[in-house]
Amino acid sequence: MVIPVCNEQNWIDRCVDALSASARAADWPIELVVVDDGSTDATPEKLATLGKRYDIAVLSQANAGRFAARAAGLAKASGEWVLLLDSRVIVDIGSLSFLQEQLKESPDRMVWNGHIAVASEHNPYAGFMAGLVKIGWRRYFSDPRLTSFGIDDFDSYPKGTTLFCAPKELLEASVAAFSSLFEDTRLSSDDTRMLRWIAERRRINLSPEFSATYHGRDSLKKFAAQSFFRGTTYVDSYLASPGPARNAMFGALAVGVAGLGFAAKRPKTTVAAGVAGAVAAGAVVKRCGGTTAEARAVTTLLPLFATGFAAGLLRGLFLALRARSRRGPLGATLVALNANAAAAIRMAPREREPHP
Repeated sequence: MVIPVCNEQNWIDRCVDALSASARAADWPIELVVVDDGSTDATPEKLATLGKRYDIAVLSQANAGRFAARAAGLAKASGEWVLLLDSRVIVDIGSLSFLQEQLKESPDRMVWNGHIAVASEHNPYAGFMAGLVKIGWRRYFSDPRLTSFGIDDFDSYPKGTTLFCAPKELLEASVAAFSSLFEDTRLSSDDTRMLRWIAERRRINLSPEFSATYHGRDSLKKFAAQSFFRGTTYVDSYLASPGPARNAMFGALAVGVAGLGFAAKRPKTTVAAGVAGAVAAGAVVKRCGGTTAEARAVTTLLPLFATGFAAGLLRGLFLALRARSRRGPLGATLVALNANAAAAIRMAPREREPHP
């Protein structure tokens, strides 16, 4: 088990306690590696206390980002299988029993992505993120069940290293093959790029019985920062990968350009359209299997998220352009970027009159 952690003094002990309880329920001995990625709060002290209760290998490093922390933990781990886990995640008690059974009885199902429930009932900021993904990944969330996906339908299913298990050899190979459009890997899409590489070689399995609960950020300031960061990482995730996710990114940019032009001419109409769009988005979340709390959060917070996410997209595009220009001649990725950007700009004047 590899857990990267940075400034999570309120969650790391809960995370480790739940993970250990699930392992005991499965009667499955585990090796636990926690990588402290430059924490400046009381996380190191919490890890020292946990070390008295459990056998934990703690690695400490200067802040280098989640990808570097996971890579360090993976190098330290000695097991044939590795489970990646984030520190705000509480593993369900029966999850490791189910995983153990699957690995024994169905050895061809060797890669597992966790089913993540978000604690959103009393946290609208987490509820927003949970509701939003219900739309993009409605194929699974409308009817959660044992299933799998590969590279062809990669964009249609939930995935992430929040709770993810695979053979160590496969994970190490994905880390070795990892590359980012950015120079600073702290801003890179550390999970999507790894998992896309894996999905090209092995199908990734999903089941509501391999599950955990994620506790998201809980303040407006953190939500705004997360929106900006997600916009940046989205560029790294999808700019070089043709498909619906990349199309959605350029579509969003086109709408943003058109919306700015329309807002300058008709600000009141733009605000009204924005409110109507947010309400409609909340209704779609509900139809896609989201809870009432998640639908309400999407309706309320969509304008703020859209602003931060769009700013993050622009930052990501700038970082990708800068990195490519420094590394050498512009390649196919930038050709596609320029073509799509030009298309977005051409669309904007037509959109300004009838729609925001």
